[in-house]
Amino acid sequence: MTVFTLPQAVKEARLVPELAALTERHRAACPPYRRVLAALECAPPYDSVAALPWLPVRLFATHELRSVPEEAVFRVLTSSGTTGGPPSRVFLDRAAAAAQARALAATLRAVLGERRMPMLVIDSRAVTRAAALSARGAGVLGMMNFGRDHTFALDDDGAPDLDAVRGFLSRHAGTPYLIFGFTFMTWRYLYRPAREHGLDLSGGVLIHSGGWKKMAAEAVDNAVYRERFAADTGLTRVHDFYGMVEQIGTIFLEGPDGGGLYCPGFADVVIRDPVTWQEVPPGTPGLIEVVSTLPTSYPGHAVLTEDMGVVHGVDDGVWPGKRFSVLGRLPRAEARGCSDTFRAAGEEAA
Repeated sequence: MTVFTLPQAVKEARLVPELAALTERHRAACPPYRRVLAALECAPPYDSVAALPWLPVRLFATHELRSVPEEAVFRVLTSSGTTGGPPSRVFLDRAAAAAQARALAATLRAVLGERRMPMLVIDSRAVTRAAALSARGAGVLGMMNFGRDHTFALDDDGAPDLDAVRGFLSRHAGTPYLIFGFTFMTWRYLYRPAREHGLDLSGGVLIHSGGWKKMAAEAVDNAVYRERFAADTGLTRVHDFYGMVEQIGTIFLEGPDGGGLYCPGFADVVIRDPVTWQEVPPGTPGLIEVVSTLPTSYPGHAVLTEDMGVVHGVDDGVWPGKRFSVLGRLPRAEARGCSDTFRAAGEEAA
C-alpha cells in the first residue's frame, strides 16, 4: 500500500474513481445517504476529489448511517467528548475493520518501521475496558497493535504512575521505544514529570494527537511542544497526527521536520470556504473536509469536519502531496474530541 510516496496529481487521479465508486455503493445501500444525495442533486461523473459530495460530520450523530445489514455489523464505534448532543456512531463490518487496521499499520510504518517497539501509553488501561468503546479507547487499542510490553503511565483512577514510567525506561534503556498519547495528556503526564524528575526520553518515538485547545490555553503550540520535549527530555522524534472516529484507520501524519501534516495515499483533504463551500487555494484557511477510500461499511468516505485548517503547500515538503495544519475548531462548533474531554479528579471542564 502506497502511503507517502505519490505526487498530488497522481494520487488524485487514483482517488477520484475509487471515491466515486464508493459514493454509488453507499447511495445504493444506505437510504439516509441516498436521500441526502437526492436532495443535493448529486450525480456522477466527478472530475476531482473536491467535486465529490460530502456529509457534515454531525450527521453521524443524528442518523444511523450504515451500508451493510445490521447483522453484518462487527463493531460500533462512538465519538467521545461531544457536549449537548449524542455521539457519532460508526458501523464497521469485519472487512472494513480489517482494511482500516491494515491502512493504519501502513501509515505508521513510515515512522515506526516494521518491528514492534516497547510501548509507553500516556493514559490509563481503564479506557480500553469500557463496554462501549470510545474514540479515545479505540485510539489506544489501535496503537497498542504496534507495540509490546505495554506500560500505562496512569493508573486505573487516572492518577500518574511515575514508578511504572521509570520501570519502563529502565527496562528499555538503550533501545528505541514507542510513546503514544493524546497531546494535552503527553504534556501534563509525560513532559512535566520528565522535566521535573530528569527522565531521559531520547530513545522514544512519540506519536500524539488532539488536545490543542488546552495547549493553546497554556501558550504551547506545536513548535514550542517539540522544542521543549527536545531541550528538556532529549525526545526529538515527535509526530502529531490528525484523525477522527468517523474515518477510523485514516490518520494524517506529521512529517519528521514538523512542517505540517501529510495525507496517506488512500486519503486526502479539501479546504473549503465556510460560506461558499468551494475549495480554497493553498494559504487560505477554511473548513477541513477529509476523504478516504477506507469507509466501505458506512458512507464516511467524504466528511466535512468542524475544524479549520490551511494547506501550506503541495509537493513541496519532506513527503509529496498536500501539507497542511489544523487551526482549531470552527467558532461555536460543539466541543468534541478525545483528550480535550479528559479531566483529572476535581478539574473543571474546559
